[in-house]
Amino acid sequence: MGKQPKLYTFEDIDELAKALRVYILQCQQAGLERHNTFKVAVSGGSLPNILAKALLDRGNGSSNDRVEFTKWEIFFADERAVSLDHEDSNYKLLKEELLDKIPGDLGKPIVHPIDLEYLDDVHEMADQYQEELMRSFAAKDSVKLPIFDLLLLGCGPDGHTCSLFPNHELLRESDAWVAAIEDSPKPPAKRITLSLPVVTHGIKIAFVATGEGKAGILRQIFDTDEGRSLPCGLVNEGGAEKVSWFTDAKAVKGVGFPKRGSL
Repeated sequence: MGKQPKLYTFEDIDELAKALRVYILQCQQAGLERHNTFKVAVSGGSLPNILAKALLDRGNGSSNDRVEFTKWEIFFADERAVSLDHEDSNYKLLKEELLDKIPGDLGKPIVHPIDLEYLDDVHEMADQYQEELMRSFAAKDSVKLPIFDLLLLGCGPDGHTCSLFPNHELLRESDAWVAAIEDSPKPPAKRITLSLPVVTHGIKIAFVATGEGKAGILRQIFDTDEGRSLPCGLVNEGGAEKVSWFTDAKAVKGVGFPKRGSL
């Protein structure tokens, strides 16, 4: 058996957030040592709220427990083709839950929202967002795939992540960095998403999944053969030991896969 993802589980969301902070700061330090910046992709859902719990905490005041937001560059792992103030916007969610609450002395990250000029043409929007990545990560012809320092992802009740859905043709996309989807089974239908190869090419990949509503799908992802073909299962397979799951006890009830209680 090859190398496997790590499944961390904690008593509650507060304990999870503390561990997630330690993990993110370790990834931040590695990114700063590598290229003096920290390039992160973030999903929506309940994740921004938990990120706020983890990152807005003042920590212990030491230099290695400080979030260096001025060094962060934040991209969206997926985004809906809506205005930035629309209730379905992942940008709006992250802005309200986290970005607007960052204390001034911690600085502000560089954030890359979608280009609103292309709301009516989601394929062009995907192309433009890919160009945004190219400007940050180098031209596409000089690197095959961008390498994020960290991708922070969620897991849907059907096993989807980003806007990569079960049995969808986008799971086979191997060339584009950013792909368009016009038939999302979850509204809104029009979105853009990082492709699966970009996700699994990240240096570190973290899923956050909480609550008893996730227990069924996590049992499927971790304990069944068919779960391996779900988008989250494909990330586990492609990312292997680079993947860490942060869960609370309710989300992993009945999961047989080996669980860890600390980093």
